[in-house]
Amino acid sequence: MFKDEKISISISLKSIALFTLIPLTIYFLWYIRDLIFSLLIGFILMSALRPGVIYLTNRRIPHVLAVMTIYLLFVLMFIMLIVLIVPPIVVETANLFRTLPFIIEDALPYLDQYLDIRDLSALVPNATNNIFGFISALFSNTFFIITTFFFGLYFLLEENLFDKILKHYFDTETTQRISAVVEKAEKRMSSWFWGELTLMTVVGALTFIGLNLIGIKYALPLAVLAGLLEVVPNIGPILSSVPAILIGFSSSYFSGFSAMALYLVVQQFENSLIVPFIMKRAVGLNPILTLVALILGGRIGGILGVLLAIPIFLFIETIIHELLHPTNAAEKIRK
Repeated sequence: MFKDEKISISISLKSIALFTLIPLTIYFLWYIRDLIFSLLIGFILMSALRPGVIYLTNRRIPHVLAVMTIYLLFVLMFIMLIVLIVPPIVVETANLFRTLPFIIEDALPYLDQYLDIRDLSALVPNATNNIFGFISALFSNTFFIITTFFFGLYFLLEENLFDKILKHYFDTETTQRISAVVEKAEKRMSSWFWGELTLMTVVGALTFIGLNLIGIKYALPLAVLAGLLEVVPNIGPILSSVPAILIGFSSSYFSGFSAMALYLVVQQFENSLIVPFIMKRAVGLNPILTLVALILGGRIGGILGVLLAIPIFLFIETIIHELLHPTNAAEKIRK
């Protein structure tokens, strides 16, 4: 016979506090995710614009004047792009979404045996409304935009901001190490931002010119799509070519094969010339990890999460690299 044994379970207050604080912290971060997104975008703006500020200050222009000049130029360029490019893109994209089911039906007539094109037509208005709803919500959220620009401006104006904050909580050696890691991540973000922006612009412009030369309709939204999907390695260029090729085949075989050839030429030109020249100073990212980061960003934060996925991944990768390879980061930054 077995004697009854009393089993005592001892749970420390530390364990209770830990299991209580972790979910509460996650919930709190999710609750203030808009603020976190705003801070992250502000930090990215600061990382991207700081080289321009350093360039002016090295020419004996006062720091505040340099910051205001660079930031004002950036804001003016941002407004001009929105005013000049967004309206025609919205109009042509709406037209493309409305005619896309009929284009697919003309290009792939045998698809009716496996898929009802009318079902696709029913989905198009919802997709269009979701995209335009996101654009409207993004630009109608004036407080979010103003706050984000304010954070970016404040980060630029306040020199050695992170050093001042870290000194309140860490000793001098730890502060220097953390500051060096943050500065390294900042430089990687700046290189990636301008490199990727230039790459997207060049690919989009080449695609727009090529599509107009071979007579493919909706060249503007297709070119914008090609530029935006450059952020997705390997898969992005392939996905961006599919609508243009379908539109080409809906007109004629010659147009379809011409569109296919155009995207192949642009892709080869990008891989052999544009990427090595433009991205030579940018960071190298593993395509698989980049794709995983984009998917996770989309799941967590939607379209905004996708936009911020790569910068966050760069920051985390820099921290992990410094933890695994504890070299003298401070000396590297000075060099």
